[in-house]
Amino acid sequence: MNTAVRPAMVDRPSLLSPHRWLSPALFDYWAGQVNRLWTLRQPLARLLRREPAGEGACTLVLQTNRHWRGMQPGQHVTLGIEIDGRLLHRSYSPTLLGRNLLAITVKAVDGGRVSQYLVSQARRGSVFHIGEAFGEFSVPTAAPLLLLAAGSGITPMRSLLRALSARPLGAPVDVYYWERSHAGFSFREELLAMAAADPQLQVRLLATRDAQAPAARIDSVAFDSLGDVPLAQRHVLVCGPDGFVAAARNRLLHHVAGFQAEAFTAPAPPADDQGEVQLTLARSGRTLTVPRGRALLESLEAQGLKPKHGCRMGICNTCTCVRASGATRHLRTGQDQDEPAMPVRICVSAPTTDLVLDL
Repeated sequence: MNTAVRPAMVDRPSLLSPHRWLSPALFDYWAGQVNRLWTLRQPLARLLRREPAGEGACTLVLQTNRHWRGMQPGQHVTLGIEIDGRLLHRSYSPTLLGRNLLAITVKAVDGGRVSQYLVSQARRGSVFHIGEAFGEFSVPTAAPLLLLAAGSGITPMRSLLRALSARPLGAPVDVYYWERSHAGFSFREELLAMAAADPQLQVRLLATRDAQAPAARIDSVAFDSLGDVPLAQRHVLVCGPDGFVAAARNRLLHHVAGFQAEAFTAPAPPADDQGEVQLTLARSGRTLTVPRGRALLESLEAQGLKPKHGCRMGICNTCTCVRASGATRHLRTGQDQDEPAMPVRICVSAPTTDLVLDL
């Protein structure tokens, strides 16, 4: 009797598999002639439609291909958008609408090449690169929450609220959402409808430049209408520009049960960090003179360099490189770091001494 064991075939790539006889770039090219979302490995997203979302903003509804692995509510993704032959990357916080279907809301920024393009120029059918989801912005289960958002900071909050509202809330959730004017509020009707459907959810829309009655800003608003669950028992999530997040942190960090924050603009350079330092890029051997208090990514871009980066918020780790020697300061936390051969996120780190990076 023949007792030889036939080798398992599951570990062998099929002879018919395109991996065996076709490069990914060549496969993607020819498959894309039939359907632009067909690729061998590359996650892509196609623009299905554009919807208005507050003054100067719009929501892009995107369909992804099968290579995109999905996301958790509150996470971010990086889009790669080709404009005039150059691939530019920007990070956004999407809302899942269904299987392989998501919405990204973009507010046009003065001088913002990508935001202006997405809001007013990108055509239906345009295809973008889409990265894997990242970030740890999440809510504790059945905990009383206080969600604070300013401007585009409402987008991850919307994603979280839609997930929370899928069933009756188990604890109070209070939302404070700031915009400059009433015309700027995104998802206004959706947020108010969610609040009307669940007595545990309260939504407050605050316009800081309302001519009749301008709303109080984050550093002076009175959180005295939170019902039966006081501020000290709340878990707080904050998202908005860096100044807004910093003000919320100073106001609330040591007075609440939990605190998470994300800022979508670069932190301002510390007032006491003046002067310049020498930055050496070890791989290329270049030495540059850069400002002491400015984020390393911004300084490198100002010199015409294009280091790899993603979110520009210190979350995705795309821009991380090794600090071979010297010291840096984390611009969000103020923490000084001088250990040699340690990773540093150049989008939120500034040099405090002469510095050598493995770039």
